[in-house]
Amino acid sequence: MSTLRILILTALAMMAFAGNSLLCRLALKDTAIDAASFTTVRLLSGALMLWLVVRLRGGGARLGSGNWLSALALFAYAAGFSFAYVTLPAATGALLLFGAVQATMIGHGLWRGERLRRAQSVGLVLALGGRVGLLLPGLSAPPLFGATMMLGAGIAWGVYSLRGRVAGDATRVTAGNFLRAVPIAAALSLLMSANTSLDRAGLLYAVASGALASGLGYAIWYTALPALKATKAATVQLSVPVLATLGGVAFLGEAVSLRLVAASIAILGGIALVILEKRSDSGR
Repeated sequence: MSTLRILILTALAMMAFAGNSLLCRLALKDTAIDAASFTTVRLLSGALMLWLVVRLRGGGARLGSGNWLSALALFAYAAGFSFAYVTLPAATGALLLFGAVQATMIGHGLWRGERLRRAQSVGLVLALGGRVGLLLPGLSAPPLFGATMMLGAGIAWGVYSLRGRVAGDATRVTAGNFLRAVPIAAALSLLMSANTSLDRAGLLYAVASGALASGLGYAIWYTALPALKATKAATVQLSVPVLATLGGVAFLGEAVSLRLVAASIAILGGIALVILEKRSDSGR
């Protein structure tokens, strides 16, 4: 695969991931759709898109790909993500999500016996301090319920990512997990049917989030991923909260507070220290 193609695919995937935050926030802020319905439609649309991608590649998105535990983690991420964006701005949500995902994966490494070098320890403290600073009470603090739901979504996505490391064909496995997650999401919608609210715009945003930003986005990312070193793959994802912030300002009219800027620098800079120092350590 040429370098240019890798760059294009990677950029498209990062824009798709950031787009998920924008589409979800836009739907739950400006349309009548409820969070549970958004989650169900997103997962169903993502499953159909991934099934189509796998079929076009000559395979089959059978339920034999993936497993129910991973599907449950995927559902927990998608549901937490949706309910969080009822109140959270796109930029804050993306930052909390990314920080929680990385903290989960770093924590798993420590639990498995990995040791942090001094610079990595500084980075971890910096990232955790940035998150605490963002969540401290104040006029610009994010709503507690939304922040809690997004942190839970990030932990769930971290678990899903860790389980997917040895899953084989990532696109096919993700297709199977999306298919399994659909009935779980449908059960949630049924339980919350008293609060069901749908409209055309909300459904369109949910379909775009599932089919394009999720399903097609993951397929593009998994195409580029084998050509990227693990450290580069982790580092390039630092761009997602930044892209979500820019999109929130440009398309949703969101304001960027000094607290968010400071927290972003601390969280993303701290994570970058952990990732890059790990690369330096592995090269010795």
